[in-house]
Amino acid sequence: MAAVLPTLHRAALRSYLLEARCECLRMLRDPGFCIPVTAFPLMFYVLFAVVLNRQHSAATAQYLLATYGVFGVAGAGLFGFGVTIALDRERGFLRLKRVLPAPPGALLLARMAMAMLFAALISLLMALLAALVAGVSLAPLQWLALAAVNVAGVLPFAAIGLYVGTRMSGSAAPALLNGLYLPMSFLSGLWLPLTMLPPLLAKLAVVWPAYHLGQLALKVVGFDAGQPVWLHLLALAGFTAAFFALAQRRLALAE
Repeated sequence: MAAVLPTLHRAALRSYLLEARCECLRMLRDPGFCIPVTAFPLMFYVLFAVVLNRQHSAATAQYLLATYGVFGVAGAGLFGFGVTIALDRERGFLRLKRVLPAPPGALLLARMAMAMLFAALISLLMALLAALVAGVSLAPLQWLALAAVNVAGVLPFAAIGLYVGTRMSGSAAPALLNGLYLPMSFLSGLWLPLTMLPPLLAKLAVVWPAYHLGQLALKVVGFDAGQPVWLHLLALAGFTAAFFALAQRRLALAE
């Protein structure tokens, strides 16, 4: 019996890894997802941090490196979960997965791994662009901290995307997610500093998860609003737990 348990554990681990590998390959081979998700934050960064940054301000380039990195990973989480879950639910794929001999939660963990992979890819591309084109110079620990913030920070947006995917059709999910993604990014200070927004909108920024992740990224480069780290971590953890719970309940009711 003792010899059987390690074998079962290895088989389960292999199943999780294979599921994650297949999910990552699936999305990497989908140009409708991987190209916009990776290209949009890079394009915006070049436009605002290089082309329109006429004074070649290092502070501007560093600020936008942090905020557009968050903009990119938010898109990876929202669309990587929201659209694919909605389509898979419509096609009956989720129902099929429930009857297959797969470990519990393998599909969810695989999609989380996929979202984190794209977050890491966006972080790497943004770092290369910032260093080679915008002239950003950070300490090695700052580069690593930005990457860590982005990779871990994709989770609350994955939770929101998952919930949207459990409620919307495959055709309606992209429109709803875009209607959430773009205003949230603007109102969270990812495109422009909050000091440039009307005071009321600036005060309401705290209701958005992108604001809290943006503040963590800005803290790495020294441009945050000075609020404690634990406050932003608590807010992000709350968004993640709440929307994952809502999505799980929705999926259970759909069975």
